[in-house]
Amino acid sequence: MSTVSMNIAVSHGLQLGLWPFLVGLVVVALLVGAFWMGVRVRRRESEPPRPEEQPRLPEGGPVGEVMENREPDEVPRGGDRLTPHELRAHGNLGSRTSATSSRPRWENGGGEPDERR
Repeated sequence: MSTVSMNIAVSHGLQLGLWPFLVGLVVVALLVGAFWMGVRVRRRESEPPRPEEQPRLPEGGPVGEVMENREPDEVPRGGDRLTPHELRAHGNLGSRTSATSSRPRWENGGGEPDERR
């Protein structure tokens, strides 16, 4: 190898080694900047509530579970397709409490509930 080709190889090798170092330096700078920005955002947030600011149980204790039967509301049978907001008792209108307290049970092998039980 001549000295000219040796000089070209050395300078080319130096350039190849310099680019990964510069890219790594940029990545580290971005990570440090992201961490610094996260710290600033965290400082601006409100503090977590103190123990005396936490929600408390009502004086009567926890609210109990209510067991009741609701009247079924059939889906209207018509030719037009219904959108969810047009269905009743599915979020926009309330259902009503049933007069009977017994739940309808299904007959074995039948398709309709048996109201006698």
